[in-house]
Amino acid sequence: MTSLSSSAAAARAAFVMPSSSRARPGRGGGGSSRMARLVTRAAASSPKLPSGRRLRVAVVGGGPAGGAAAEALAKGGVETVLIERKLDNCKPCGGAIPLCMVSEFDLPLDLVDRKVRKMKMISPSNVAVDIGGTLAPHEYIGMVRREVLDDYLRTRAEGAGAQVVNGLFLRYEAPKELNGSYVVHYNHYDSSNGKAGGEKRTFEVDAIVGADGANSRVAKDMGAGDYEYAIAFQERVRIPDDKMKYYEERAEMYVGDDVSPDFYGWVFPKCDHVAVGTGTVTHKPDIKKFQAATRLRAKDRIEGGKIIRVEAHPIPEHPRPKRVAGRVTLVGDAAGYVTKCSGEGIYFAAKSGRMCAEAIVAGSANGTRMVEESDLRKYLAEFDRLYWPTYKVLDVLQKVFYRSNAAREAFVEMCADDYVQRMTFDSYLYKRVVPGNPLDDIKLAVNTIGSLVRATALRREMEKVTL
Repeated sequence: MTSLSSSAAAARAAFVMPSSSRARPGRGGGGSSRMARLVTRAAASSPKLPSGRRLRVAVVGGGPAGGAAAEALAKGGVETVLIERKLDNCKPCGGAIPLCMVSEFDLPLDLVDRKVRKMKMISPSNVAVDIGGTLAPHEYIGMVRREVLDDYLRTRAEGAGAQVVNGLFLRYEAPKELNGSYVVHYNHYDSSNGKAGGEKRTFEVDAIVGADGANSRVAKDMGAGDYEYAIAFQERVRIPDDKMKYYEERAEMYVGDDVSPDFYGWVFPKCDHVAVGTGTVTHKPDIKKFQAATRLRAKDRIEGGKIIRVEAHPIPEHPRPKRVAGRVTLVGDAAGYVTKCSGEGIYFAAKSGRMCAEAIVAGSANGTRMVEESDLRKYLAEFDRLYWPTYKVLDVLQKVFYRSNAAREAFVEMCADDYVQRMTFDSYLYKRVVPGNPLDDIKLAVNTIGSLVRATALRREMEKVTL
């Protein structure tokens, strides 16, 4: 879920998506019209595969990145195996998706638990700003449960021809000769074999897509390097029906040192409960203290609720130093595609998975040729071209507005501006650059400076009181 940017210019820069990438895909969400344009790009140097054999790719991880990758690969004529260790996984995740993802990935509307049209931003001093008045009647932020979304994408990939395997990826062996096979080692889970820890198995592939999350074993095997990460902690709380009515189309975001020194707390509505959570990079041992503070802030609206599930998971804070090695590459959280400041990751995971798969389909001429590292690097180059500004701008916004309670007060104050809301929602919902009004941009810049000056003055006065 994106926090609403305090600068219209930053919002436009932070959510870039060219018009060619916004075309609605054909039914089934595989982007069939784009795939048809990709089949002629196979490298002349890549050898043709033996007659009757298709390119073989292992997709490790069955979240949005893995599901989207496996579907696009299978539709593109590639022999695809998707490995997921926990097919009923409930990842702790706010579960917010932009409106464009519903159409771009052809998601059925019954996958969306709630259509959020009202957002309440709450400052450290509990000043609340209502956001959402600029939305058109058909616009909303979708709220999904990850176990539902992930299962749907995996099932669709399986329907497209991918083989879905319930197993735990262990490691891979790199080929010893040019164009040789990678050997994938994994534990195969099958209740019929009577082995609680699974049965050790192997299979050979030509390429590997690591979509196995922040703790990626594929990344470890390929020497992708470490990155800073946040801990997200979330409780699913079933609240009384009268209180649930309040959250029917509303979500809440809390900022302040009490809920997180470098992130935010949230209450996001789901089908029959709310997700209450927070996160932090700098103070991980204190995560339960921040969670208790988030519950306290939302007490009046969730009182009487019952905690039905507790979840925690690492969230990457920036892309890994290395995302490709030979014919192995990373997508989604494994690659580090979660934005700072906002914590948005679902859309970028699915998008990176599909873009990676399309590059493989193109490089292999629909599964008939061997791929090369250069084919995978084309995906990285295109992804970085489209979305690198997102990570840089939101990194700056986090450093400016999450550095103190006074700065957070300024942040919430600016979120009340209709121009900020309109520009930010347009950019977030559609992942595109929205042309701004120069006069409004100047006015916003002046207001931003004014808010920061007031925030600085407030911080100094507070420091005097505490001395």
